[in-house]
Parts: sequence; C-alpha cells; structure tokens
Amino acid sequence: MENTMEFIKRSLLETKREGMEALVTYMEEIGYFTTPCSGGTHLAKEGGLAEHSMNVLNVALRLGLALLPKEQHTPENMFSITIAALLHDLGKCGQYGKPEYIPNILKSGKQSESKPYQRNKELLNVPHEVRSVALATMFINLTEEEQHAILMHNGLYGPLKYEIQGNETPLYMIIHWADMWASHVVETKKDEEEKAE
Repeated sequence: MENTMEFIKRSLLETKREGMEALVTYMEEIGYFTTPCSGGTHLAKEGGLAEHSMNVLNVALRLGLALLPKEQHTPENMFSITIAALLHDLGKCGQYGKPEYIPNILKSGKQSESKPYQRNKELLNVPHEVRSVALATMFINLTEEEQHAILMHNGLYGPLKYEIQGNETPLYMIIHWADMWASHVVETKKDEEEKAE
C-alpha cells in the first residue's frame, strides 16, 4: 500500500507541470512530509501537514467530479485541483530554515499535550497562504485560478477574506470546502477514533 509521501509525490508528478520534480525535492527538504499541520487544532503531529493535504486532495477530487459539469472533467482541471489541494498549505513549512511550527514546551520542560506546537516567533507575520504561492512559484508556474484558490482557501477565516466577495471561482470553492471538510470532519473523526483506542 502506498504511504502518504509516495501518494503525494506521485500525484504531483502526474501533473507533468514543468519544474514539479524540483518542487517535490524542495518540499522534502523543507519538511513538508514531517511538519505538523497546526499548533493544536487539527493534525498537530509529525507528518500532519502531508496527511491533511492528502485528505484535502481526496475530498477536492470527489467534489470536482460531483459538482463540475462533465465536460470540465478534463485532465487539466483535475491537475489544477491536485496542485491547489496539495500546495494550499505549503507555506506552513516556514521559510529559509525557520519552520512555521516548533514544539510548545511548557515551564515543566514537557511538550504541551493540548497544543503540542506553537508558531515560530522568528518568522515574520507572512500569512501561510501567501508563503504557499511564493514557495511553489519558485519552481512551477501556477495558473491564476490556482494562485487564487491557494491564496483564498481559508475563505472568511483567512487574512484575505475581504478579497473573496465577487471573486468566487469553482476551483477556489472546491479547495475551500475540501479544506473545511478535511479539517472539520475527516480529521476530527480520525482524532476521536485515535483517542478512543
């Protein structure tokens, strides 16, 4: 069975986007496959970012097939969904050797159980959505729709919420709702199952 890292690498390379091999190598170097997805809200664990991105892709592809008209089920559209879904949180890896999340060590010297990671205070306050586009475009060209979907994926919960109204594209809505479904349904259910074990 294919593991999360293999699945993500294969999915990105299948897009055949020029520069994707270099981007995938860079993603591995900056910790995309090992970094947590959050400080404590969802998948705040090693490898959480990759797991979340895979969950978003799985939901996004299903949404795309269910909601887009059949004539739009083209390889190009499915590849755009794949790229936007797997790169939407790329910026959570941090930048220039500074990870986005670092262990949240309590005064007792132990790592917090309720919020195991905290945002790295050495990083400037660049939203991860902006960093995601900046890091990806060091290696590949993103379409305008892909950039928009990545930048706006947090919807009204993100820093660019006032830029969305009237600019809702199908790709943006697919990525936004896939991200919401993955983090609030899929991953919440997994967390509850793991705690019950």
